[in-house]
Amino acid sequence: MGSALVAGIIASGTLSADDIVVVEASEERRAILGDLLPGVTVAESVVPVESAIIAVKPPAVAEVARIVAAAGADRIVSIAAGVTSATIREAVRAAADGRPIDVARAMPNTPAMVGRGVTAICADADSDPEVLDWAERMLSSVGLVERIDEELFDAVTALTGSGPAYVFAVAEALIAAGESVGLPADRLPEMVSELLLGSATLLAERGDAAALRVAVTSPGGTTAAGLAEFERLGLGDLIAAAVAAARDRGRELGAG
Repeated sequence: MGSALVAGIIASGTLSADDIVVVEASEERRAILGDLLPGVTVAESVVPVESAIIAVKPPAVAEVARIVAAAGADRIVSIAAGVTSATIREAVRAAADGRPIDVARAMPNTPAMVGRGVTAICADADSDPEVLDWAERMLSSVGLVERIDEELFDAVTALTGSGPAYVFAVAEALIAAGESVGLPADRLPEMVSELLLGSATLLAERGDAAALRVAVTSPGGTTAAGLAEFERLGLGDLIAAAVAAARDRGRELGAG
């Protein structure tokens, strides 16, 4: 996700490659990133910095935030799930030595890797709201950015953060269903991918999922028969339960 974000920032012209330093402890990974992101400095450890985006696993966020604060960062954005701004604020407090530091959180999703992500952002009460302007400029290079209250972060993580996995699960199910009715297995992945891409594009253009569903459903027809099974089996309840479970797990991770 971090490398996709850097690539998007450069491609959009938001920053130039020579304005960016990527920190990676692994020598092997540094070599890969050097090839993937030409012109970007790839360092083994944190260098003096003004702004930082932290793209590490949640358990490492607090320590990395402390390190970048000590290196001079006055603006920190974390893209780790479950790590609250209060946790990050506490981590940077001593390292800042009284210097004001703006702290924000962001929750992107994996379609950001192809420039079609959805990212939620928020900042804590001690931050200058300008940090959200900066975060939005950076993150809009890989898709849509929405500002929400931090209390809703577990919910947005459950919906748009985890949502791509739900879509991929539907794709797997459609491929399996296609095979079960005799369609050629080697053609199904491409057919289903185009089905989902075309439907998503139509939804993005028309913006009314319910109206689109009605438009493609002739009374008593084949689509109506299929949708009747969705209703009988409780598709809406199933999706709602999945999102709620993911939200609750996010709360547990944040509390832990």
